[in-house]
Amino acid sequence: MHDLFSPAILNALYDSMYYVGAVALILIGLYIVLVKTNLIKILLGITLMDTGIHVLLVAIGYVKGRTAPVFTQAMLDSSSECLPKVVDPLPQALVLTAIVIGVGVISLGLSIVVNVYKHYGTLNAEKIKGLKW
Repeated sequence: MHDLFSPAILNALYDSMYYVGAVALILIGLYIVLVKTNLIKILLGITLMDTGIHVLLVAIGYVKGRTAPVFTQAMLDSSSECLPKVVDPLPQALVLTAIVIGVGVISLGLSIVVNVYKHYGTLNAEKIKGLKW
């Protein structure tokens, strides 16, 4: 039991916790989408998967020991040694764009769910005739 809490294992767990959390969010969302029949719960599962993918992309784009890519004039004037010590901003920018797109998709999905409820009177996907396999 003492070997379970060794510094090497704890450091490896600490370094991979964002990956584990992202995969957990993706798997929980996938489970909700596959198992639940309520349309709002299915949209919640899609949102969880979307969030898990965002966390995974940010975790992949992070480089340990580097800082955010915010440049000041003093940093640019001092030397070129500071420039390689920043993280690539492209994954962060792509994730911000994906978050905005995800909000639009979820809002569109919720408006469709509202219209389905008005038409069929239920949110259960099994009881809706047009959504059966």
